[in-house]
Amino acid sequence: MNEGVQKNTLYVGGLAEEVNEGILHAAFIPFGDIKDVKTPLDQATQKHRSFGFVTFLEREDAAAAMDNMDGAELYGRVLTVNYALPEKIKGGEVGWAAQPIWADADTWFERQQQEQEMQRLQSEQKAAMLEAEELHRKKLAEERDGEKDEEADSTKGDPMAMAEAQVLKQNAS
Repeated sequence: MNEGVQKNTLYVGGLAEEVNEGILHAAFIPFGDIKDVKTPLDQATQKHRSFGFVTFLEREDAAAAMDNMDGAELYGRVLTVNYALPEKIKGGEVGWAAQPIWADADTWFERQQQEQEMQRLQSEQKAAMLEAEELHRKKLAEERDGEKDEEADSTKGDPMAMAEAQVLKQNAS
């Protein structure tokens, strides 16, 4: 089995609304001594959420109950019985179930500082890219202007080149 599986606690799924902890206890007591029975409640309706947990004192009793009750019917519903997985801790980096709400405050501040630093670096990089693009555009524009100046200089001394330039200007317009 998995390392995290609690071999003396069973998950019992598919419970009917009428089933309570007493009925669940009575259904599983034939297989051995029971340490605990829980049916977690829905906070909104204050009814159980169609599943429960049965904890036996002995692992062998839990195994026998699982073998016999998985697929059995209770109050018209078919039960699913498996070994229960350990309760997961929810919230925060480590979780809120076993620690105060401020427990991960230091790491939260560190994460915020890292995010701010990342945003600052990204904005600096973007500004540098925009500046480089602008410089590139200016350089290209200067090169184009330089080519036009060269054409103008070359046509001043050559009457044929001046005529060609005039024809090109007339065709362009």
